[in-house]
Amino acid sequence: MITPFRLQVPEAAITDLHARLDRVRWPDEAPPGQGAPWAYGTSLAFMRELVHEWRHRFDWRATEATLNAWPQFKTRIEGIDVHYLHVPGRGPNAAARPLLLSHGWPGSVLEFMKLIPRLTDPAAFGGDARDAFTLVVPSLPGYTLSFAEHQPRQGLGEIGALFDTLMHERLGFRRYAAQGGDWGSFITAWLGRYRAPHLAGIHLNMMPLKRDPAMFTHPTEAERRYVEELQVFLKEEAGYQAIQGTRPQTLAFALSDSPVGLAAWFAEKYRAWTDNTGDPREALSMDEMLGNLSLYWFTNCIGSSFWPYYARLHGPWPIEGRIPVPTGYAAFPREILRPPREAAERQFAIRRWTEMPKGGHFAAWEQPEALATEVRAFFRDLI
Repeated sequence: MITPFRLQVPEAAITDLHARLDRVRWPDEAPPGQGAPWAYGTSLAFMRELVHEWRHRFDWRATEATLNAWPQFKTRIEGIDVHYLHVPGRGPNAAARPLLLSHGWPGSVLEFMKLIPRLTDPAAFGGDARDAFTLVVPSLPGYTLSFAEHQPRQGLGEIGALFDTLMHERLGFRRYAAQGGDWGSFITAWLGRYRAPHLAGIHLNMMPLKRDPAMFTHPTEAERRYVEELQVFLKEEAGYQAIQGTRPQTLAFALSDSPVGLAAWFAEKYRAWTDNTGDPREALSMDEMLGNLSLYWFTNCIGSSFWPYYARLHGPWPIEGRIPVPTGYAAFPREILRPPREAAERQFAIRRWTEMPKGGHFAAWEQPEALATEVRAFFRDLI
């Protein structure tokens, strides 16, 4: 059964959030002589400003209305009420061009608010109506609007299988295309590997290769540079993966109880993973950051959202073997890891590889026009 959905956060939940923000107890910060702001994590000055904005200016109802402007639904699959947007395209071929968009962590379907109209109605943005897609944009199981207390946790392969059920069985698409970044890139690649007959092609804005320097026994010069980058990432940037992948429940107590704690956990990634020179607001607006943060807060899903990290750390790598379907890749310069094409081609059937001039990990948020142009170009001759 498929039922329409509309988000309406109770006013009492907003009041409770404001009360918690009013009671914040700030930590101290190391003095300037011992490191610059952000050197050890999220900046105290930035957090003071973000919390002030969240409490006194940010309008959750505006974010809610933006989401509710799109048709939303829920359907129960494998014991989970899966939330998704289903947006018909405006073009002569759109009904025959279904595209699944998958987000990651700490993201949500709100990442795609500027991308959706560019893919469903390209003519409105100076493009060709023949490139229009019909979009299906689910919330990952365990995340935001696909979360309920005590529901079964799912790893990436299980999420991929669930999304294929949604597309192939519930919505009746014989073949479809898929696109994703972050966990969405893993899910998209999983579909290309294990549901290949259902896929016309896949497009990624993060390359989900194994993060193991030992894989490169005879590296090229480009691969040698990537191994150096990977070693820095594993030493300096993967701490969040370690705690989310080993003790997710412990961390969930803190981030479920403190909105400021949750905000600090996210803000560090907004800065580290976007294309900016020190301030995440160069890449994402304050309202965008706070809207996504609020959606996590109001749904109280943070603990469940950690599960894919635990599942990946305690199981096999989710994608093994060669992925046969045509693959496109948009290489944004501030992506968290940027493996070279020769490494990706060992596992993926790369048909298009584009070095993007600007943007980072949250491509649909940061550079919606550039990403939309790439996605339309890649799939133009595939579906």
